[in-house]
Amino acid sequence: MSNPTSEITSSPHPTLKRQFKMQDALTLAFVYISPIVALYAIFGLIVQAAGPAGWWVFPVGLGVQLLIALSLGVLVSRWPLQGGSYQWARRLAGNNYGWITGWFYIWTLIIVFASNGYAIATFIPAALGIDPFSTTQNVMIAIGILAIATGLNLVGPTTLKLLGKMSLAAEVIGSVVLATVLLIWHRVQDFDVIFTTAGTGGDNYLFNGLLMALGFMGFGLAGFESVCSMAEEIEDPERNLPKAIIGALIGIGVVVSYSALALILATPDFGAIISGAIADPAAGTIQAALGDNVAKLFFVLVIIGFAASMMMAQTSVSRVIWAFSNDKVLPCSGFLSKLSSRHGTPDRAILVVGLLSILVTLLSSSERVYATLISSAGGGFFITMAFVVLGLAVHLISKKWKFGPFRLGWATIPVVLGACAWIVLEIANIVWPRAIGEQAWYVSWAVFIALSVIGALGLVVWLSVRGHIRNAKYHMELPDPSLHHL
Repeated sequence: MSNPTSEITSSPHPTLKRQFKMQDALTLAFVYISPIVALYAIFGLIVQAAGPAGWWVFPVGLGVQLLIALSLGVLVSRWPLQGGSYQWARRLAGNNYGWITGWFYIWTLIIVFASNGYAIATFIPAALGIDPFSTTQNVMIAIGILAIATGLNLVGPTTLKLLGKMSLAAEVIGSVVLATVLLIWHRVQDFDVIFTTAGTGGDNYLFNGLLMALGFMGFGLAGFESVCSMAEEIEDPERNLPKAIIGALIGIGVVVSYSALALILATPDFGAIISGAIADPAAGTIQAALGDNVAKLFFVLVIIGFAASMMMAQTSVSRVIWAFSNDKVLPCSGFLSKLSSRHGTPDRAILVVGLLSILVTLLSSSERVYATLISSAGGGFFITMAFVVLGLAVHLISKKWKFGPFRLGWATIPVVLGACAWIVLEIANIVWPRAIGEQAWYVSWAVFIALSVIGALGLVVWLSVRGHIRNAKYHMELPDPSLHHL
C-alpha cells in the first residue's frame, strides 16, 4: 500500500490559511457541542420524556455516537478537505451523492445556528432577573443575536478562538464545578432514582419515553465533526482532526453524563417537570439548591457556551457553502466562492448563513419552536452521517478503501457497521411522528415536514445546477506536498 500521506487530496486554494493548530481544532470541536450547551439544550426534554431513568441515554448516547466519530476519523484522515462530509460523500459515491449530502448538512448547521440564537434570547431574562419575553420578543431578540454573531464572525478567526477559550472556562464552572457542588451538598434523591420513570410514558414508555429521549440525546452529542469542514485551515489535519473529534466527543460525553446525574439527584420534584409546571428543570434545580444569584450566574455561563457553539456552527457551514461554490455547484457560486483578502475566510458565505438563519427564525413562531428546531437539526445531522458512513461501509466491504494515517485495524468494519445501524435507528426515531398531549398534528409531523421542505428545496436548486454538478472535477489522491500549500 502506498504511503497514507500521499493519498490525501486537496484542491489548490492558495488563499486559504492554515491558522488553527491541534489545540484549536480540539477546542472548536469541543465548543460546538460544549457540555453546558449539550446538557442544557436537552436535559429538560429528556426528563420530560423519560423521567429520571432518562439519565441512561447519556452514557448510551456517548457509546453509539463514538462509533460515528471513529468512522468519520477514518474518512477525514484520508480526505482532510474543506467542506467535510460533502467532499467525503462525492468521493465515495459521486458528485450527485456528495451534493445531496452537503445540502442537508448545510441546512442542519443553519438550523443549529438559528436555534442557538433563539435559545440565548430565552436565557437573557433569567440572567437579568426579569420577566420572560413573549414568543415574538424572543424571535426579534434572536434575530439581533444572529446579526451580532455574524458580525463577530466577519471580524476573523481571532474572535472565534477567543470565544472558544471563554467557553472552555464557562464549561469548567458551569458543568464540572456546579455538578460537584450539587452532588456533595445538595443531593435530595437516592442513586436508585435513575432506575425509576416517575410515571412517564405509561404503557408505552419504551417508545414514547426512552426512545424519544435517545433521539434528543443524539442531537445533544451531534456536531463534533463540524470542525472537519474547515480541514484545510488546520495544521496536519489528517492526523489532528481524528484526535480532535474523538477526544472532544469523549470529553463532552463524560462531563455531560456527570452533570446530568448531579442535576437528577438534586431535583426535588420530577412530577412538576414532567407535567410542565417547571418549564426550566436545570435552572429550577440550581435555583432551588443554590439561590437566585448562582442561577443568574449559571445563565450567563450558558449564554457564553451557546454563543461559542453558534459561532462555530456558522463558521463550519460557511466552509461547506464555500466548498460547494468553489466547485460551482450552487447558484451565485462566483459571488460565494470569494475569500476575504485579509483573513482568507469565506465572508460572503458567512453573511448568507446569517441571512438564512434569520429567515428560519422568522418562520419559527410556535411555542414548540425550540424542540422542533432541535429535532430537525438532529434529523439532518443523522441523514448526512448516513450518506457518508454507509458509503464508507460499501467501500470497506468491497475492499476498495485506502486508509489514511488514522486506522482502526480489525475493528474498522465492525465499528462502521455499528455506526450504520445506530444512524438508521436514530433517523427513524427522530422523524417518526409521536402524539404528545393535545398538540396539533403538524407538531407531531414537524421534523418530517421540515426535512421534506429541505429536500424539496434541494431538488429545485439541484435542477438549476445539475450540469455543473455533473462536470465538477475532483481528485481521489494528490501528492502530499499539496497538503502544505502555505
